[in-house]
Amino acid sequence: MRRLLLLAALSLAACAGNGIPPPDTVARVDLARYAGRWYEIARFPNSFQDGRQRRCVGVTVDYGREPDGTVSVVNRCRNAMDDGREIVARGWARASDGTNAKLRVTFFWPFFGDYWVIALDPQYRWAVVGTPDRENLWILARRPEMGAGAYSAAIGMARAEGFITANLVPTVP
Repeated sequence: MRRLLLLAALSLAACAGNGIPPPDTVARVDLARYAGRWYEIARFPNSFQDGRQRRCVGVTVDYGREPDGTVSVVNRCRNAMDDGREIVARGWARASDGTNAKLRVTFFWPFFGDYWVIALDPQYRWAVVGTPDRENLWILARRPEMGAGAYSAAIGMARAEGFITANLVPTVP
């Protein structure tokens, strides 16, 4: 039991932060405009998309507004390690502040993860989404491809918020 308590205390201390403030988010997200299909252009490799038996390609995410104020989330990809079999993850999100730029997302309640909109094109053509610990980052666009200028702008905004953009891997369409 003591070992468990010590481990819990050490885990909480590690979560207390490294002294670096979290990244800034955009001032406001209009969830009605944000709703719809987004294509993943690049991401930091992560265990749920790049696990031992999966390699997500052709990644899309569909957001929808729900009557109760939550946001439906449907992630889809093809598993390149399993003959392109489709993987679908359904979840939901809720805003954790009044700006809608900080969302809490769950695919397996009661466990939630942070989803912060770090940068957003004024016309909602692309978005940069990350986590406050800077361990996860995604560049999303409304189309399966993104122009070089917009991609450079998105990377520059992520870098300005302290993300190590050299870790980005382009998503295979």
